[in-house]
Amino acid sequence: MREKRRSGRKWLYWFSLALSLIIIYKVLDSFSSITGWISRFFSVITPFVIGVIIAYILYIPSKKIEKLLNKSKILKKKSRGLSVFIVYVMLFAIIIMAIRFLVPPLISSFQDLVTNFQAYYVGIRDKIMALPEDSILKSDYVIDALNGVTSIKIEDYINLEKITLYAQGILSVASGVLDVFVAFVVSIYLLLERREIVEFCKRFVKANFKESVYRNVARYFRKSNEIFCGFLVGQLTDAIVVGILTSIAMSIMGVKYAVMLGLFIGIFNMIPYFGAIIAVVISIFITLLTGGLPLAVEMTIVVIILQQVDANIINPKIVGDSVKISPLLVILSVTIGGAYFGVLGMFLGVPVVGILKLFIDDYVKYKENVKKAELQRANSMDSNFSEIDKTE
Repeated sequence: MREKRRSGRKWLYWFSLALSLIIIYKVLDSFSSITGWISRFFSVITPFVIGVIIAYILYIPSKKIEKLLNKSKILKKKSRGLSVFIVYVMLFAIIIMAIRFLVPPLISSFQDLVTNFQAYYVGIRDKIMALPEDSILKSDYVIDALNGVTSIKIEDYINLEKITLYAQGILSVASGVLDVFVAFVVSIYLLLERREIVEFCKRFVKANFKESVYRNVARYFRKSNEIFCGFLVGQLTDAIVVGILTSIAMSIMGVKYAVMLGLFIGIFNMIPYFGAIIAVVISIFITLLTGGLPLAVEMTIVVIILQQVDANIINPKIVGDSVKISPLLVILSVTIGGAYFGVLGMFLGVPVVGILKLFIDDYVKYKENVKKAELQRANSMDSNFSEIDKTE
């Protein structure tokens, strides 16, 4: 009887192994179709993901407006709907104002830069070539670099017609008018029903897990939300402040394309460490082309001073301690995030690493407490044995 059971288990084992190998083979064989299915799935849920992101960004202002409306007895019953309505009116007002006042000068500046780039470059090259032969700017390395740029025509890579085609392609793939509409509808419903959604999630976790697990999940969710909200809202506000200050400073100095460069520096400033460096280097190069070396040096000094003021005063005040990680981890998270997920990964890498650090810190504390308890237990047993030895 035992032999039959062993034989049956052996055949069941070999059958399970063969079945697993066949499944793995079929999965690998149809990997392209699986990835295609996953890609289609993500393209379908893209409007919902965008809606979640919009609702998440607008959650804080909506919550604050709702608190203000709750102070009025008349508006208290309708405070949720009114707060969402006010937030979206403000959002669309900001978008309309940006389109009306900010976008036209940006497009004009960019078009002018693209059109005159070759002329700016020729002017800089002629000035360098007119320098004395022993000048450091006339070294072989600089001359080779200038000759390399000569063969590049920016119009071949960046022009308004191609930018329009690129924008149309991005819109057709990523969203479209219907997707944008669905995203806004989803975000409105999420904001209106956020309390019900959170309560359902709490009930679900509470019903399926122990009380200790529920408390830990609630704590991690709260902490993660604080980290993400603090980082996203803080970085966005900081980018706006830096963009405005830099644009004003450049305008006072007479830098050409001041608004465009200031906005560019402000946006890239949202990416920790690398963003500001990349934006400032590109801005220095454009200012060197359009305004000459003295103005570029002056602009560099002013922008570096503004960056230091932002890094030491503005950013800590706005962002605060939302992400408590070391500079080394920040650089690592930005590098890995950028390598695998592009600009979005560089931006979101820091809060994601901050949340992972939260889990790891708790795990380390848990293991330390376990070891401390084991050590105390061992010490108490040793003391008990020593007491027994004394009595004997």
